Amino acid sequence: MTCQLYLITPPRLSPELVSALKDALAGGEVAAVQIRLKEHSREEIRAGAPELIRIIQDAGAAAILNDDPELAHELGCDGVHIGQDDGRVKDARAIMGKERSVGVTCHDSKHLAMIAGEAGADYVAFGAFYPTTTKQAPTQAEPDVLRWWVELFELPCVAIGGITVDNAAPLIEAGADFLAVSSGVWDHPDGPGAAVTAFNSVINGEAD
Repeated sequence: MTCQLYLITPPRLSPELVSALKDALAGGEVAAVQIRLKEHSREEIRAGAPELIRIIQDAGAAAILNDDPELAHELGCDGVHIGQDDGRVKDARAIMGKERSVGVTCHDSKHLAMIAGEAGADYVAFGAFYPTTTKQAPTQAEPDVLRWWVELFELPCVAIGGITVDNAAPLIEAGADFLAVSSGVWDHPDGPGAAVTAFNSVINGEAD
């Protein structure tokens, strides 16, 4: 499988977010969008996320909710992404069922990734690879962890943390199945759509 783009939303609902999301999804191939609304309560997410889910799914991408398997199931998301403090893969799987995905944050840890894989995760996420202001990153990962993973395991891996059009190439070359990108798309000087187009050019080896 070639590398694919996995977007992570900004933390706050707004009309601008809806517009930016539509722009990004019109810019080229996007495999998934993680709805990560850290600045909102569960009730606010329940009220505001359905519009985002519809936009994402209508564009042919998977809608992944952050942290909350129960709400992901309730809202009809295609998957859930959980951190190390968000409960067990087994419990998330029981809620989401076999047809929808469960992804797990594994920081820079080979051990955590193997545990997640053995527990039935659909993908593991390594990072942060670069400095990021999107969230507090407790670990610094190196591309070698991606190389190690793809040589030994078939389970897809996601690279996350400070990824931009300019620094994505080493992670693609190391074997990342997905690039998880937030500010690298939403804060791109030419807009989210242009960012997605540029990321796809890098992924496909077409960038200058």
